Formats: sequence, C-alpha cells, structure tokens
Amino acid sequence: MEYYKQLRQYVGHDPLILPGAVVLIFNDKKELLLQERERGVFGLPGGLMELGESLEDTARREVLEETGLRLGRLTLCNVYSGPDYYSENPNGDKFYSVTAVYKTYEYTGNITPDENETISLQFFSPEHLPDGILTSYRKFIEDEFL
Repeated sequence: MEYYKQLRQYVGHDPLILPGAVVLIFNDKKELLLQERERGVFGLPGGLMELGESLEDTARREVLEETGLRLGRLTLCNVYSGPDYYSENPNGDKFYSVTAVYKTYEYTGNITPDENETISLQFFSPEHLPDGILTSYRKFIEDEFL
C-alpha cells in the first residue's frame, strides 16, 4: 500500500505534507513530454515519495512506471512548497505538496503509457503547450523557461 494511503488510515482527511517529484523530459528537438492523465488535462510525469526513497529515486520510479522511460542524469530545477501548494481533494483529503522538479535530456526506452494513470504521452514545443495544463505544472514549466 502506498505510504500516504497508510497515513490516511490514521489521520483521516486532516492535512498531510506529501513530498514528491516530477520531471521535465526533453527530446532532442527540445520538446517537453507531457502526460495526459484525464481527457484534456495535462501534467508532468512524476508522483509521491515512498518510504526510504530519495526525491531523485521517486522521480525515476514514477517516470518509469508512467512512461516506460529510464532516465539518465537529472538536474534539480527547484523545490516548490508552502501555502500556494495546499489542496483539498473532492473526497475531503487535505494536503500540502512539496514537489522537487527535475529536468533531463537523457532517457532510454520506448514511451509506453501506464494504462492506469495515463491516457497519452506526447512531446510539445514549449511555445505551443496545450491549454489544459494544471496550474502548478504550468508554473514549474514557466519557471524553467523564464
């Protein structure tokens, strides 16, 4: 069972701090890989940390699970946290995200979307990103390009 789900058994819907990582993956054309998790809603591959993992381990595991890609060298771009990263899920779960954002141009493997979490995976030029990028992910992307 995922760590945060174990915690929810004890704290119910009370706020949790949830550390995680996402990765800006660029191809040789400097296009960015985006993950469509719901129809028309895009984000970056990544997810929540499990016990015993580093943030970099989290990034690598989540990207492999969601995309089928193995990552090479990762560069830490920034860590995002604080009141702007508070969320409440429709089920009432409250949490503060602490998200490490990495970038890489190095990956191997074939893009294989995880059928449980991914509708599609597609590279986009940073100048022509789709409208449906979630707000926090858009900030991560814009901070890298500004």
